[in-house]
Amino acid sequence: MNTKQSTQCRRMAKSTATPAWMSLSFAIALTAAHADDAGLPTVDFGADFRIRQEIMGNLPGLPGDAYSQTPAVRAKSRNQLRMRPRVWMSLESGPFLLYARLTDEFRHYPTLNSSRHSQAYYFPDEVFLDNLYLEGKGFEWGALSAVGVSEFDFRIGRQDLFEGGHSVFGLDRIIVEGTPTDGSRDFYSDMVRTRLHFGESRYLDAFALYDSGRSDIRWGTSGSRGRSLNCINMSDSNDLDEWGGGLIYSQSALGGSLPFKAYSIFKRTEAHTTEKPEPRARPAREITTLGFWAEPRFCDDWSLELEAAKQFGRIVDGNRQAGGWMAHSELKYHIEESFGWKSVLSAAVTYYSGDKRKTRDGSNDTSWDPMWARYTQDSEMLVYGSLYENCWWSNMIYAKAKLTVNFGPRHGLYFYSGPMFVAEQDGLGRTDGGGSRYKGLLTAARYDFPIRLAPVGATGADRIEIVAHVVGELFNPGDYYESGRPAFFFRWQVDFKF
Repeated sequence: MNTKQSTQCRRMAKSTATPAWMSLSFAIALTAAHADDAGLPTVDFGADFRIRQEIMGNLPGLPGDAYSQTPAVRAKSRNQLRMRPRVWMSLESGPFLLYARLTDEFRHYPTLNSSRHSQAYYFPDEVFLDNLYLEGKGFEWGALSAVGVSEFDFRIGRQDLFEGGHSVFGLDRIIVEGTPTDGSRDFYSDMVRTRLHFGESRYLDAFALYDSGRSDIRWGTSGSRGRSLNCINMSDSNDLDEWGGGLIYSQSALGGSLPFKAYSIFKRTEAHTTEKPEPRARPAREITTLGFWAEPRFCDDWSLELEAAKQFGRIVDGNRQAGGWMAHSELKYHIEESFGWKSVLSAAVTYYSGDKRKTRDGSNDTSWDPMWARYTQDSEMLVYGSLYENCWWSNMIYAKAKLTVNFGPRHGLYFYSGPMFVAEQDGLGRTDGGGSRYKGLLTAARYDFPIRLAPVGATGADRIEIVAHVVGELFNPGDYYESGRPAFFFRWQVDFKF
């Protein structure tokens, strides 16, 4: 590997964070100046507290890959309580909104007999800067009006990629999570993004982001210092930084019956080291993803969601080829009952390309790179070491039938089930490198329900909301895996919002 080139690129990547924070400082000053002209800004603040318990066991792991989370660790039952308090404040003045949020998450392991200080995220863990951004909406500029832009919005600073259960760009298989290693504790990236509106039905999103492997603005215990937020393998060093950007064009054509997106997105993953079972240098990777998404609505009852993407890239040492392709198709039947229930019955197939030579040093890697979609896409439990790497959705074919029912505000359920296969037999599911391409049958169900919802426009104590959910998964491993024991996952969760 060219060490000099790698070091130079890493310095260039890390320097991209500085302009973002400098831009934010300038934008905050701009907001203050606007407040002087428009009067005092509107101040709001609040908090939320989430408690959840997760129980899982018999996860099959990847014994054929020495650097994965092996069955010796993951086959054991896992039981953890996760508690996440957050506090936030916002200032709004005219078209500007300044938003800040601090977060902590600490955990308790009811069945773990080891020392308290050997547990991850033990109390009080760390308070960290989760969000700090400036947002502006509805601006007009003559230079942009000349090319058809009616208005533009922007957001600068630390912000979530995941809001309201979906990607902020509407690309749930591409851009969702900036810090995948800490799970749902946070979803932030340091990012600059803007949306150019071309009338009411067309817009262009442009963004540039930077994800540090470390929690750089934090206050907490020594045990949380140095934790890697981006690791691909669980023993990766915390200098695994990622950065990139892209363009996403969205339009709702044919009177709204044909919404579609076209996108071009670049990502660079910096060189880093995997520490266990023995130190292993991981070269930098550069991936460009070109794709489209569409969901034509044939009538009131039927629609078809389609997405396809092709990747072009390289593993920097020796310019080896990297990147694969993805396709998703989902036929949906929409049912709206007279008493207000809304249901969707669907059949879907998702394909992520694989590479049977993935783990060999010096070879190409033509498996799908999940970009910033390393989260619980189709399963809460399989991300714990039974995929290629940490939340690494790749080399997979998953066909499922799904039923979603919406009973009312914050009240609904879903159920899905279907077989899962590997796209390429890579031999990682068994120590002997054998097995079939059938990974197993995955079934999942979730029920969300409100305990207390705040009235519209509520203030003070009336703003308190309490919502909850329960989710369960069952995975019956196929011959791809060495383990044949059914794996399970269960979680209950309650959210308090003030």
